[in-house]
Amino acid sequence: MAATAERKVEVFDTEEEVAVSLAKYIADLSDKFCKERGAFTIVLSGGSLIESLRKLVEPQYIDSVEWSKWHVFWLDERVVPKDHKDSNYKLAYDGLLSKVPILPGNVYSINDALSPEGAADDYETRLKHLVNCGVLALSAASGFPKFDLMLLGMGPDGHVASLFPGHPLLKENKRWVTFIKDSPKPPPERITFTFPVINSSAYIALVVTGAPQAGSVQRALGNGQISDKLPVQMVSPEGELTWFLDKDAASKL
Repeated sequence: MAATAERKVEVFDTEEEVAVSLAKYIADLSDKFCKERGAFTIVLSGGSLIESLRKLVEPQYIDSVEWSKWHVFWLDERVVPKDHKDSNYKLAYDGLLSKVPILPGNVYSINDALSPEGAADDYETRLKHLVNCGVLALSAASGFPKFDLMLLGMGPDGHVASLFPGHPLLKENKRWVTFIKDSPKPPPERITFTFPVINSSAYIALVVTGAPQAGSVQRALGNGQISDKLPVQMVSPEGELTWFLDKDAASKL
């Protein structure tokens, strides 16, 4: 394992080992924040990341994690009905949330009855309400919401959340939540957290597995100097960033 003060990179032989280590990492942070402030705010994204959370449903975590103190949010969401196969909510519900005793009122999904603009506005308004209620902290440095843990995946093109290479939303620095209608990866309409919110996090775990991601991992973590940054290279939290890689994703490092 290589590490700097701000970034840790952990490489595992298999995706299974990634899942085992990730479950312990999440459980340990849950314990830390539940003890410190009586709540744990965690942000999920979709895709293969949900599959990597599968170890959390094993008995050792079901019985030990303080699930009732979890508050669950979505990093980004496809603007489709919640029961649609492309819904990140459905992925998370089927893969994790339906199997652990998280309070339904602590699961903050987007309003799928609204337009992309409306859904983004509604989600940002709800986050601001949770700040006012003391559920969400605000970053003293940035003034944006400070989530305890944000879980990120990465696409082969280096995108994170629904923030894609070369897209104008990479530069959005006022909104907490915004929308995209022209996603290069279907479905085209999505809402997403902005980089100021992502980078205000206390902890970020970047979970990347599989050989198709190796080129972007190399570009993000290698020593090459390329002027145009991939979105994943813009991930820089106030706290700690840990990469969880399997050997296929790390094969070009």
